[in-house]
Amino acid sequence: MCFHYAYIADKVKTGNRFGVTNPPEFESVFHANAFANPSMPVITSEEPDKVNYYNWGLVPSWIKSRKDADDISKKTGNARSETVFEKPSYRSAIKSRRCIIPATGFFEWRHEGKEKIPHFVSTTDQEIFAFAGIYEHWTDKSTGEIINSFSMLTTEANKLMEYVHNHRKRMPLILNKEDEKYWLSDLKSKDEIEKSITQYPSENMKYEVIDNKDLWEWSKNRFSM
Repeated sequence: MCFHYAYIADKVKTGNRFGVTNPPEFESVFHANAFANPSMPVITSEEPDKVNYYNWGLVPSWIKSRKDADDISKKTGNARSETVFEKPSYRSAIKSRRCIIPATGFFEWRHEGKEKIPHFVSTTDQEIFAFAGIYEHWTDKSTGEIINSFSMLTTEANKLMEYVHNHRKRMPLILNKEDEKYWLSDLKSKDEIEKSITQYPSENMKYEVIDNKDLWEWSKNRFSM
């Protein structure tokens, strides 16, 4: 599964890459950790020409309390593409609330005996790429506050990711560039949506072994603009 990624870009690069107008000012995120529920840039099917900030860790609309919302958001950073149409937390969102999640790479750990070795994985054919995601709007009835949140889809690992993520053999669902607008479009059927659920090819990916347990520090030193 993928609970750690980076987005190292500015508003100009984001606007040019995704064709959005007036993207907000933001700083590069060298290491986003799903379990901290960070607010991250997404582009939604509701507003495909705009960058919004949503919390990583989807909160379904039917959740009753803030405590329950906080609890479930720690478990919904990822949604398995094989079961996303069946799981109560995701089956509504996948049909009508899809998003893309801009990224420049993600972190995974290779298991070698008792040791876990961090790797940084990126694409060779795109400086900035997009994960496939789903999102929700949840209203805290005690305060009226609206929480916007998202989950990242995952799929079976390709050959490269079988090596890197050799424990669970999963990878995030990276969209082909030409499929991004399709993913955000008004798709009606499961068959239409599943056309975009494919493995990104190994030959268009690369990895680096990380020699620092502090992923933020490593990423900042490696990629500071």
